[in-house]
Amino acid sequence: MMEEQPYLLLQRYRRDRRNLLEFLFSSSLIKELRTPPGHVTSISDLDFDNLSADYILHSIKSGGVVDISEATKKYFDETSYPVMIQSQLGDSYFLLSDPDKSGSPPRRAPPPIDVNRTADNALYSSRQPDPLIVENIGASMDNFSPKYNATPCTPLSQVEDVNIPPLGLPCLNTGLSDDDLQESAYEILLSSLVFSGIEVHTVEDRRKEKSSKFLSGLKTKREKINQQSQGRGRHSELVDTIRIQMQISEAMDACIRQRLTQLAARRIWEPIDIPKISLGLLNSVFKSDFLNEKSYIHWKSRQASILEELLYFSANLEAYERETIKSSLSKIRNSKEWDITMSPSERAEVLLPITQVELKLSSLSGKFSIQGETYCWTAGYHLNIRLYEKLLFGVFDVLDEGQFIEESNELLMLNKLTWCILGITQKMHNALYGWVLFQQYVGTNEAMLLEHALHELQKVVSGEHADQKEEQYMDSLACSRQYNGSEIKLGLVQAVFFSISSWCDDKLQDYHLHFSQEPTNFSRVMNLMSAVGILTSGDSGDIKLIRLDDSNEHAIRKLKTYVERSIRAAYRRVASTIDLESKVLGTHPLALLANELRLIAQREFSVFFPVLRHWCPESGMIAAMRLHQIYGERLKPFLKGVSSLSEDVRSVLPAAHMLDDDLTQLYISACEENRQHRHLNQDLDHYPIGEVAKPIILDWVIAQNSRILEWTGRVFDLEEWEPLSSQQRMATSIVEVFRIIEETVDQFFGLNLSMDITHLQALLSIIFHSLDAYLLKLFNQLVDKNHLYPLAPPLSRYEETVIPIMKKKVLEHKLLEDGVCNILNELTVSKLCVRLNTLKYIQKQIGVLEDGIRKSWALIRPSVAKRWASGILQQILSTKFVTLLVLDHICGLIDDTLRDLVAFSICRASLECYVWVLLNGGPSRAFSDSDITLMEDDLNMLKEFFIADGEGLPRSLVEQEANFAEQILSLYTLQTGTVIQMLMTASEQISSGLDSLNRNSHNHDKMGLEDAQTLIRVLCHKKDREASKFLKRQYQLPASSDYDDTPSEDSTFGSPLISDLLKRSSSFQWTNKSQSSFKSFKNKIKEATSDIRSVAW
Repeated sequence: MMEEQPYLLLQRYRRDRRNLLEFLFSSSLIKELRTPPGHVTSISDLDFDNLSADYILHSIKSGGVVDISEATKKYFDETSYPVMIQSQLGDSYFLLSDPDKSGSPPRRAPPPIDVNRTADNALYSSRQPDPLIVENIGASMDNFSPKYNATPCTPLSQVEDVNIPPLGLPCLNTGLSDDDLQESAYEILLSSLVFSGIEVHTVEDRRKEKSSKFLSGLKTKREKINQQSQGRGRHSELVDTIRIQMQISEAMDACIRQRLTQLAARRIWEPIDIPKISLGLLNSVFKSDFLNEKSYIHWKSRQASILEELLYFSANLEAYERETIKSSLSKIRNSKEWDITMSPSERAEVLLPITQVELKLSSLSGKFSIQGETYCWTAGYHLNIRLYEKLLFGVFDVLDEGQFIEESNELLMLNKLTWCILGITQKMHNALYGWVLFQQYVGTNEAMLLEHALHELQKVVSGEHADQKEEQYMDSLACSRQYNGSEIKLGLVQAVFFSISSWCDDKLQDYHLHFSQEPTNFSRVMNLMSAVGILTSGDSGDIKLIRLDDSNEHAIRKLKTYVERSIRAAYRRVASTIDLESKVLGTHPLALLANELRLIAQREFSVFFPVLRHWCPESGMIAAMRLHQIYGERLKPFLKGVSSLSEDVRSVLPAAHMLDDDLTQLYISACEENRQHRHLNQDLDHYPIGEVAKPIILDWVIAQNSRILEWTGRVFDLEEWEPLSSQQRMATSIVEVFRIIEETVDQFFGLNLSMDITHLQALLSIIFHSLDAYLLKLFNQLVDKNHLYPLAPPLSRYEETVIPIMKKKVLEHKLLEDGVCNILNELTVSKLCVRLNTLKYIQKQIGVLEDGIRKSWALIRPSVAKRWASGILQQILSTKFVTLLVLDHICGLIDDTLRDLVAFSICRASLECYVWVLLNGGPSRAFSDSDITLMEDDLNMLKEFFIADGEGLPRSLVEQEANFAEQILSLYTLQTGTVIQMLMTASEQISSGLDSLNRNSHNHDKMGLEDAQTLIRVLCHKKDREASKFLKRQYQLPASSDYDDTPSEDSTFGSPLISDLLKRSSSFQWTNKSQSSFKSFKNKIKEATSDIRSVAW
């Protein structure tokens, strides 16, 4: 359900309040009713709208004695202050209005200080207190007197605005005020109703009706409604609403209604006009009808002024007739003579000459032969139009000036009854109603009123080909206006259009100022100007209104002028404060100016251009070019002094670049709308920001390179290779390196300047060199794996010795340098794992960094992002780094977690060691057929260890890596003769004797199964006499018993773990205890992998 309008709620509250008081007075709860004359039982003179409900309820609770005077006094006390909450503190109250819905403060000046707030209480209640009740209220209540007071007050429904050009109606000679006009307009409306035969009940009649209802006791709701509908018609309710809207006191209203009803009953006038109404009221209203003398004197003076305005200044009177009227009006204004000395018959004699003059003038025929036309239509049009405006202003709610009252349509229908008196036609009504709506919009800024005004004025425009007599009549209602120092004469409709167009012209000269807060009103004002026409000067200098359309050159030229002037005015406002803002904010003035001009350009693009393009498609181009020129004049000297990327340059160039982009967007959009004018579609001369910025951006990037390299070296030297945290296992230094890189990237793209591929390549280059420097330092702390292999032992043939030889040859062993030993001592398992995690982190962050750079580059250069970024970034960030890091050997074989990659590397190293024992075991290694079976079992155990019952490495991968070891074992199972035959076949490939047999002995993956090097090593390690004889005869190899392969003290490796493993490898004998020996090796692997799990992951 939609929320009720405030006016409807107010009416409902008042109705409910009256119903409550009616119930209380009709019940037996009130024991005694006191009014000022004494104890009475009749309540016919009570006005429940001016009684305090709280007081009545309190009196009932206290014994049932109600004092009407006290109830009235309490009511006015309550309306003087906000409603208080009955709290102990007494400092809580309700506001009379909703602060959230009240809007901004009033734009109009307050009423004069001497205004009597209570002279007209229509603002505070729907009725005035009854004279019989209030008359006896104490002296302290004089300010709340309901008597008709002539003290002027500003009507709430009419909003004045000094910026609204007047219609230019002829001035009133008698100086009638707005209050005088409003009261006279109400009297004319009452007269039109009464003399049209519409029954309008007086206040006294309604009170008698209410009294009879109370005295008859409570009735059902239906009976009340029927009785109310019978006793009071809809017209009476409407007249009451109009009285409240026009702020007419109830006392005066009752008097005027009564006298007009009496005059209408005698049917003495046919037809009626304004002078007849004033004469009739002067003859029938006396001083005793008013509650105070001041109100009566003011009312009488107003009636005399109206007669003087319409009759004395008439051009159709003779001189003696004017003197007679002047003399009669002087007697009327003389209070002592008119109100005290003269009898009613003498007063009638004074009014008789005026009546005769009025009859003479009213008998004159109309000038335009319009039905119902009278002499007063043209003779008093300047007063008639003002009076009708006052009636039209009554449709606005006095409590909310921007809203219509609920009965506005019915009020307009009643106003039609005054047309024959005031000389109003349908077209005049549409024009004047549109004019009134427009004035109310200007005062309240309520967009709905502007829509209604536009609707009414469009009716006038669409009915331009109306009756010729009506057109001539309206043209005769001359209005005088001053324009550009000269006076012009206009008809009424033209004057309305001229005034509205003048106001629109004034606002559109600076539409950025007047419509930025309410952008939707801009289109309404443009439509309004389109309806009334646009002011232009002809070739001869005459002023005229022309229709606003895209084919009229004068209108288009005027719109272009609006755009030019509004842009310049907006710039002047911004420029006037920009220097002060620059000092306060510490920002360069050109940067602030560019930002402000961007806002202007954006408003032009989103708010004003979409409206203006319907009539002037090139308006967007004009605005863009003008803003571009204005800012360019101030930017050019600054660009000449740019030599480095200073703080001022960082703030000004991006702001200017974004302004240039916005202006280009506006310009291009206008060009698309203006395709028919190809000669105007010239590109903007863009600011040379890119040319100025390109070298200084490159200089800045180069400067960042040295800074990042210095920072990288510093954090690396401080690195201790401990995990960052339990969740982040990488080194602290690499996190810091990527932080400084990401900051540099953010700063690079945060410059918001025009860039090309050169700048991107420079940025990627410093990223590459930074990571390259870090990785080189990391690799310099590692030891090449060739240092970990022992020297390949000399080839020998198996031979058992019965008599031990006292002196044997000693095998050569590799001695590591001190630097290598120190490095190996530092390379613990946990630190190696941190390095592995760091390499993995680098690989991951490179991908993240690449995505971020690609997205940022796409925002800067969207047209080339896909073509350049993908190729360049992939080449520089992917190929270079992946190749450099040798991650294809560590992390790039399978797409799995880093733990599986390390386990796979250990598996491969273990199988390489296994093959090393089979082919380079040394003189002490000799395998019999039974040993081969045990070696096969050990190989199977090694494979199962890494497969780990399906929870480790994939079986297929382990089998693939163990394939070469299995092939070597298969050679040991062959007969010696078969192996010798295979060797003889492959011997043709040997071209350089035994030296070639020792070449590449570490690279087992390059040996083949039928390779001569593999076959001869199998024969050397075969525990077989036939093989020994063949090797001695064919290759003269020494016997294995001639060597002692026990390592010496000084040949121990620096690394305790490696030294221990090598000792075991060199002295290992494949005997029956080989199973337990392998278990020892397996335990070593478990310890290493356990360390990896606990430290690295």
